Amino acid sequence: MAVQNDKHTHIKEDGAIVEHDHGHKHSHEQTKAVLNRLSRAIGHLESIRRMVENDRDCSEVLIQLSAVKAAINNTGKVILQDHIEHCIVDAVEHGDHHKLEELNKAIDRFMK
Repeated sequence: MAVQNDKHTHIKEDGAIVEHDHGHKHSHEQTKAVLNRLSRAIGHLESIRRMVENDRDCSEVLIQLSAVKAAINNTGKVILQDHIEHCIVDAVEHGDHHKLEELNKAIDRFMK
């Protein structure tokens, strides 16, 4: 069970510093799956580095990079789904509009 109750500091666009607690406790059901996906992506990326070191064909490297990119994006989707099902449900129940704003910003950055 992952427990979150830590402080975070954010700097707003106008330079204001905002510090807040998560203030809620929850378990992330997909933590092990996310860690496994990340480990596989890291291993795959290391093999791509070796491909570049061994002067493998650029087309092959690009295809493998595309596979890693897709794996990372899919991992992000799993994290997002887990976050919505746990953190955001909790935030809505407690009227935490800041958490919803943070989610929107995170989605914007993830989608770029």
